[in-house]
Order: sequence, then C-alpha cells, then structure tokens
Amino acid sequence: MIPNGIIQGGDPLSTDPAQSARYGTGGMRELRFERNSEQMSRGAVAATLAPGMPDSGGSQFFICIFDQLPLTGQYTVFARVAEGLNVAQKISQVEADNTVPKQRVAMTKVTIRDKPAAGPEPFATETAEELSKYRAVLETSIGNITFQFFPDKAPNHVRNFLRLAQVGFFDGTAFHRVVIGFVIQGGFLPTRSEPLDINQDRYIRKMAPEFNDIQHDKGTVSLAHGDDPASGDTSFFIVLARTPVLDGKYTAFGKVVEGMEVVVASS
Repeated sequence: MIPNGIIQGGDPLSTDPAQSARYGTGGMRELRFERNSEQMSRGAVAATLAPGMPDSGGSQFFICIFDQLPLTGQYTVFARVAEGLNVAQKISQVEADNTVPKQRVAMTKVTIRDKPAAGPEPFATETAEELSKYRAVLETSIGNITFQFFPDKAPNHVRNFLRLAQVGFFDGTAFHRVVIGFVIQGGFLPTRSEPLDINQDRYIRKMAPEFNDIQHDKGTVSLAHGDDPASGDTSFFIVLARTPVLDGKYTAFGKVVEGMEVVVASS
C-alpha cells in the first residue's frame, strides 16, 4: 500500500501470515491484459501485474485512493469503488514497512449484490415554494449556523446546495478563507477530511450564474467563483457586512437566520 495512493489485495498467499515474505507474488499470470479507456482516477479498481508483464493479471487487484492518471492504459481497470472509498483511504494510511502493512488488514467477506437502481436526483422536482421551506443547519466546531433559501431568485443554486448537503459533501469541510469585515468562505473541495464517494462526486457541477436583486447584506449566502462567473460549484461564502461590490456579480441564494454570532466568531 501507498499512503493516500493505492492499496493492493487479492493475493491468495495472504491468507497465511507465515507467508508474509511472499505477499504480492501469488495468484498471478492467469489473465491476459484487457486494454480499455477507463481512467486511473480516484476509486478505480485494476488488475495487479508483474513488472514488465502485461499478461500477468490474476486474483490480485489494487484500488486508486486518489488519481493516478499516468497509469491509465497500463493496467486493466475493471471496476470502480461505489461505496467506502473513505475506508480504503484509511487502510492506505496504516503504518507500513516498504509498502507492506505492519498491521494485518483482512477482507473478512466479499458479497456480490445487485446494483442498486438509480434513484431520483434529490431536490429535482420540488417547486420553489417547497424548496423555500427547507433550512440547512451547519454544525460547526464552535456552534450551529442555519440557512434559509431563496429558490424564487436562484432555484438551481438552492437545489445544488441542498443536494450537496443531503449526500454529505459538506461534512468534514472547513471554512478555509476568512476576511474580517467582508466574508467567511467554506465548502471548498480540497478542505474535505475524507475522499468523495461516487454519489457525492456526481453532484459536483459548474453552476451557471443566477444573478438577482438580493443585496449582499450581513448574513447573505452566495456561491463563490473564479474569474469565470460560471466556474462556481461547491464553495460558498457568508457576508459579514453590507458589501455592494458583490451585488450582481455573485449569485446570492440564501441567508443566515440563526447563528450569525457563530459566523462572526469564525471571523
């Protein structure tokens, strides 16, 4: 295993701790290489190969914890992690001696299950009136902050935030930017403490702006973006004081209705 890189398993020799010196050599040279266009990105599952031998696959496999794009096309990617990528990351962080874990991490059981049917996209069908009744409570390390939403002004941004919140995207993220008297900003993907699972990853989308007449007063919640107004996705900011320069340049989609003292304390 490589910390936050890959983890490898499936060697039949690993059922016997006495064979630890030979781990990584069993169950090989049984399958021919099957080239495909699947990217060696986060969550990819591929057949392990002996060095310089593309037709040496077998029972062993490895999981990419984070993107390993230079490996694309060199290994047969045959699956992707649908759930539990955070568990795989924790396994990758087990103390190891020259990539061999010092602590035995065993697969106790492998179950084949039917693929779950794709469910409806969250918050896709609710009316603006229905969306306006939702509140989001941000539980932070110094107290709670509650958002109210304005779907009549920015319906797609409200749906986007509610979807990300429901699938747990914001859990474990941090307020990464604080400008006293201006804004605090959070929801930035690189601040997550755990990798995304497949369900979370599919809801990260670039948002076309929905500029509106909501003023950026104290407590207003808006979507952050780069130079391109259509580059925003997950990161949002809370305004700390009336800031007219933001009006019409960022999409305001909510406001703080409880916990503004927590917002101020964060700054």
